Amino acid sequence: MTTTDVQNLFNRIAPVYDDLNQQLSWGLHRVWKLMTVKWANPQPGDCALDVCCGSGDLALLLAKQVGKNGRVVGVDFSRGQLAIAQARGEEQYPHHHLDWQEGDALALPCENASFDCATMGYGLRNVGDIPRSLRELHRVLKPGAKAAILDFNHPQNPLWKTFQQWYLDQIVVPTAQRFNLKEDYAYIMPSLDRFPTGPEQVALAHTAGFSKATHYPITGGLMGVLLVEKG
Repeated sequence: MTTTDVQNLFNRIAPVYDDLNQQLSWGLHRVWKLMTVKWANPQPGDCALDVCCGSGDLALLLAKQVGKNGRVVGVDFSRGQLAIAQARGEEQYPHHHLDWQEGDALALPCENASFDCATMGYGLRNVGDIPRSLRELHRVLKPGAKAAILDFNHPQNPLWKTFQQWYLDQIVVPTAQRFNLKEDYAYIMPSLDRFPTGPEQVALAHTAGFSKATHYPITGGLMGVLLVEKG
């Protein structure tokens, strides 16, 4: 899929995106996102960034941590997703500083060294140029800042590999079909096949300039969090 195809996909699924995530993950996506935000280590008063923010889950978790004296910027290329994120932010955190910006993860609309921490959920796998995306993330972080990147992973255990294939075939496809999105979600498996493994992500992060990078497999390796730190 081209970048335009992915953008159109996320605009189309915006109205059902949250319900779909809840059903596809059996609610576990909330736990994974809490872990991701914890690893990013947001502090009260911080300026935090959520890249590929979608409907705002991670950005709103960041807002809770940075508080009313902090600021959260959510960037996404889908106007449909941003509209939902903004509505959720106004409802849940009306007195917080939340800024929703339409933008590309490969050319973030942000100043150099302007964020204390960052997150990205299910975005790295969908960008057109992963090394460039990591370089952009490095550019906008302050020295010492951490970023946590959540996405699907390649399980090493054969049983978990088998389970992942069963999950995609028997859970993802039928659920997407119920939402009339079967063809839209057919891209997940090919995108996962192309997605770098944990060690490969660590190497790419170091090449992008990060001084520290660790990949943490979670839920049997079905998912993973790449934690990076700018030196």
